[in-house]
Amino acid sequence: MLTQLTIKNYALIRHLEMKPSPELTVITGETGAGKSIMLGAIGLLLGNRADTKVLWDESEKCVTEGKFDIQAYKLKGLFEEFNLDYSHQTIFRREISPGGKSRAFINDTPVTLEVMRKIGGRLMDVHSQHETLELGSHRFQLALIDSFAGNASLLAEYQQVWQRYLAAKTSYEDLLAESGRLKTEFDFIKFQLDEFRKAALQENEQEELESNLKINEHGEDIKVRLVKAIAMLGQTDASVSAILSETMASLQPLRAYSQTYEQLIHRLDSLRIELNDIVSELEREEEQIEFDPKKAKRIQERLDLIYTLLQKHRMHSIKELLGLQESLEQQSDKTINLDATLADTKNKLAAANKELQSLAEKLSASREKALLPLSKQLVKLLRDLGIPEAVLQFDKKTIEPGAFGVDLIEILFSANKGMAPRPLEDVASGGEFSRLMFCVKYVMAEKTALPTLVLDEIDTGVSGEIAMQLGTMMKSMAQRHQLIAISHLPQIAARGDRHFLVFKDSSSKKTTSEIKILEKDERVEEIAKMIGGAKPSNVARANAKELMAG
Repeated sequence: MLTQLTIKNYALIRHLEMKPSPELTVITGETGAGKSIMLGAIGLLLGNRADTKVLWDESEKCVTEGKFDIQAYKLKGLFEEFNLDYSHQTIFRREISPGGKSRAFINDTPVTLEVMRKIGGRLMDVHSQHETLELGSHRFQLALIDSFAGNASLLAEYQQVWQRYLAAKTSYEDLLAESGRLKTEFDFIKFQLDEFRKAALQENEQEELESNLKINEHGEDIKVRLVKAIAMLGQTDASVSAILSETMASLQPLRAYSQTYEQLIHRLDSLRIELNDIVSELEREEEQIEFDPKKAKRIQERLDLIYTLLQKHRMHSIKELLGLQESLEQQSDKTINLDATLADTKNKLAAANKELQSLAEKLSASREKALLPLSKQLVKLLRDLGIPEAVLQFDKKTIEPGAFGVDLIEILFSANKGMAPRPLEDVASGGEFSRLMFCVKYVMAEKTALPTLVLDEIDTGVSGEIAMQLGTMMKSMAQRHQLIAISHLPQIAARGDRHFLVFKDSSSKKTTSEIKILEKDERVEEIAKMIGGAKPSNVARANAKELMAG
C-alpha cells in the first residue's frame, strides 16, 4: 500500500505531501483545484513519460516520491529479476531536471521506465472512466475468472507443465530438422571419418616426424661430428677425460694439507663423472644415427598426409584435426542412433502433451464452473450501482494450448433492456465501463491482494441511493485493500477513513495547488459544501453529519 506521497515542483504543485489511510482515502476539491494534477504526478511513479512543461519552477527539478509497504504483494522474485534490493518498505522516485532529463529510482537504484512500469503496475492501479482500461483484454478477463475460481495453484502447475511441454516440443522439432541434414550429410561424414581413422593421427607426432626427418636427411654429417666429439672428450690420450684424470692424480697428495684442496678434488671428480655420462650419451646417439633413404621417404610421406589434412580442413595442428574427428564421430553415432533418439524424444513430447491436456481440462472445467456464479454476482453489483437492466455473460471458446490454458474468454455485456449482450468495446459507455470495472475490482478484492486502487471520479453520473451504495462498496472493499477515491459526491466523501481537500492558493505571485487533511469539523463543513454549495445551511451540515455517521 501507499504510505506516503510527496510531490515537488510539478505543474501547480510547489510542495505537496500526503499520507493516505491504509483503507479508504477520499480526495475532494473544486474542479481545476489540482486533483488531476495529482494523478499526473502519480503517473510518473508508474513510468509515464513527462517533459519540462510540468515544472512549476523551471529552474528547479521536479521530484515525485512514493513510499510503499509491499509485504503482502509477494514481489521479491520480481525485484530479483531486475537485480533490485528488496525491502518491505520500498521507495519509488522520479526526477525531471530543468533540462528535461528524466531519471527513475527504486530504492535509490536507477531503473528504466520499463522496469518502473512493470513493478509500479503491481503497486498501484489508477482507474478512470476516461482511461482505456484493461477490462477489454482477454488476458485480464481470464485472470478475473481464475481469481474468482481460486485457480492460482492449478494455473501455476499447468504453466510448469507448459514449460516442460515447450522444451520437449523444441527438442523434438530441432532433432527432426537436424535429422534431415544429418542423413543427407551422413555419406560425406562417413567418408571424412574413414579418412581420419585410416590416418590414425597421434597428437604430437608431427613435431617428432619433422625432427626425425631432419636427422635422417643430415645423418652423415651428424655422425661425423658426434664421433669427433666422442674422441675429443674421452677416447684419446689427449682427450678431456684423460687430462682430467691426470689432473686429479696430480692433486691427490694435496688432500692432507687443506680442506679447500679436498673440496676442489671432489668437484673435479664430479666433473669427471658428468663428462663420462655425456660421452656415453653421445655414443648412444651416434649408434642410432643411420642414413636410410627409405626411412626418410616413409617419414616424408607421413608428413605429406598430415599437411594435406591440415590444409584440407584449414587447421593448424593435429590437435585440431583430432577435435574434428571427435565431432565427426559424435555426428556419425547420432545419425546411426537417430531413429531411436527421435522415437524417444517423440515419446517424451507425447507424455508432456498428455499431462498438459489433462491439466488444461481441469483448469477449463474449473473456469467453466465459475462463469455463472461470477456473472450473477457482477450483474447484482451492477444493478445495485444503477444499471437495472444489466446483462453480463461469458463467452468461452476452446483454443490451441497456450501459456494460460486452452480457453478464450470474453465478457459480453448489455446495459439496456432488449439488447443482446455484445463485447464490451461495442456496447459499454464510459460510465458503464467504469462501474463494471469497479465491480470486477470489488469481486477480485475478495480473492487476492490488489495493488493500491486509485479511483478518479468513478462516480460521475451517479447520485442518490446509487451513490450511497457505491460508497458502501468502497468502504467494504477498503477493509481488504487500500483505496484512494477522487470524488465530487458527498456520499463517497463521507465514507472515507481519511479526507484530503485539494484547493488553489493565489495569495502569492504564482498560483499553487495545496492539499490538507481535514479534521472532523472541517470534514463536516466540506461535505456540507458539496451538498449545499459554497455557503451551506445548517440543514446541509446536518445532512453531512448524518452521512458521516452512516
